[in-house]
Amino acid sequence: MRSEATTVPEYLSSLPEERIEPMDKLYKAIKKNLPKGFAEGMGYGMPGWSVPHSTYPAGYHCDPKVPLPFMSIASQKNFIAVYHMGIYCDPALMKWFTDEYPKHCKRKLDMGKSCIRFKYLDDIPYKLIGELASKMTPAQWIEMYEKGLKK
Repeated sequence: MRSEATTVPEYLSSLPEERIEPMDKLYKAIKKNLPKGFAEGMGYGMPGWSVPHSTYPAGYHCDPKVPLPFMSIASQKNFIAVYHMGIYCDPALMKWFTDEYPKHCKRKLDMGKSCIRFKYLDDIPYKLIGELASKMTPAQWIEMYEKGLKK
């Protein structure tokens, strides 16, 4: 579900009532823990954080006018999603996350390549997502991203 909102507050206020609080808590957990240097904004119809052009002028290879995406959250039709590009590219980070997840959630991990899906709003591990957000700096993300481009 792509939003036309242009700011995070506008996005959050446009959500169904039952999604506002969990999305706001998720947003705050990420924002509080994300290393300095990522820029907040709306991208692809969802709130997210990216490496700004001032840090990485090349931008995103698919569309260089867009800053390098890193992490996003979205309220989709049947779930809330966290998109973390670093977890897709870093096997050690993926292992850490998949090992930690069962310690924080009673339900099975529902995950794609970079998408973590939460169908049950009462089972979102805000602290774990905050910790995940803290594990990669913009410089580390750029290095990993460029390594992946060279393959």
